[in-house]
Amino acid sequence: MNYNNRKFKAIHNSENGEISNDTIFVYKQVDNVLTCEYTSTDIVKGQLIGIVDDAGNIDMRYQQVNSKGEIRTGICSSSPEINEEGKIVLNEQWKWTSGDLSSGSSRLMEV
Repeated sequence: MNYNNRKFKAIHNSENGEISNDTIFVYKQVDNVLTCEYTSTDIVKGQLIGIVDDAGNIDMRYQQVNSKGEIRTGICSSSPEINEEGKIVLNEQWKWTSGDLSSGSSRLMEV
């Protein structure tokens, strides 16, 4: 699976997360290296970098500056599925590596 030039929108997130349904992720991929930039109402600037395996699973790290002016960092494991409309849905398990160190889950859908 190749994510290059695909856009994703958050459709679910745990309460302790900062992404919301107005967060748009723009993925770039070269070989198995994935990068992304994202913004939303609560995120001034976000970036991620990851490695994509042969099944499309992503092992990633993210960093972002939120609207409070805080730098937040985390780790995320993402696995893809294809929905009935043929869109990619990413099921994510993440953990903050800054702040309260809590964990959560999110779902992103290709737009």
